[in-house]
Amino acid sequence: MTTRESASNIVEAPARSRGGVPILVIDIAILLALVALYIIGGINGAFPLILAAIVLSIAFPFVSIGFYMIQPNQSAVLTLFGDYRGSDATPGLRWANPLYVKKKVSLRVRNFTTQTSKVNDARGNPIEIAAVVVWRVVDTARAIFGVDSFTNYVQIQSESAVRQLARMYPYDAFDETDVTTLIGDTSEINEDLLVELQDRAEDAGVEIMETRITDLAYAPEIAESMLRRQQAAAIVAARKKIVEGAVLMVRDAVAGLEEGDADHDSIALDEDRKATFAANLMTVIASDQPTNPVVNVGTLSR
Repeated sequence: MTTRESASNIVEAPARSRGGVPILVIDIAILLALVALYIIGGINGAFPLILAAIVLSIAFPFVSIGFYMIQPNQSAVLTLFGDYRGSDATPGLRWANPLYVKKKVSLRVRNFTTQTSKVNDARGNPIEIAAVVVWRVVDTARAIFGVDSFTNYVQIQSESAVRQLARMYPYDAFDETDVTTLIGDTSEINEDLLVELQDRAEDAGVEIMETRITDLAYAPEIAESMLRRQQAAAIVAARKKIVEGAVLMVRDAVAGLEEGDADHDSIALDEDRKATFAANLMTVIASDQPTNPVVNVGTLSR
């Protein structure tokens, strides 16, 4: 049987416990009766009264040991000689078998940030990545008996899951639009991380409530090169957009000159002049630097 199968057999069950206030009243009554019996028995020299006082002297601390306090969002795991006897999550003063060992477990929401790990992404590029994990205990039996230390278990498995996630996806896909990336698809990446970590946390009786990538960057040794690549890709994309717009503007300008309108006569252009006009206008629109036009003062035929 595997470790996962063994842990799955441990299921939280309610413990047999009682409210502590009624038992406390009884315990106080035992204490008062104990004092009274000692006094009366000592004065009268009545052995039965002294014997009863001795019995109550044993009963009082035995009953007192059974008290324990449960805070809101807290549970107590009860065991008897190593055998699991249930969990008690009822807040307030509680009482159970004095022979039970009570181990308290917090059910409050917890969170931590994983250490920034250096790992290669799906394309072999070294990156640095970290995530924040929000979690809570939902099964105290598995939290105590399923793993050695559920807090350490969650932290170590979170580190492992983040590193595994980084290896599954590229940091950036640049021109590939159909590829899921760490930097571009954060919602999907966070969801995949939550599913991966929740599967690992089942053995510890833990619910992973939220996971988010917090730190994500190229490793320092390639960060500058990748930045230049990203800048180059951005420049190429911007140039492409400018050229597409310039082509449309040139077409509209040539069509407007040839068609004219009600207030302006049309201007006939042969193929050579269309090409020259288009080239000059494309240069003006797409150029990074201000253009210095050369004015031709000759006639159209020269």
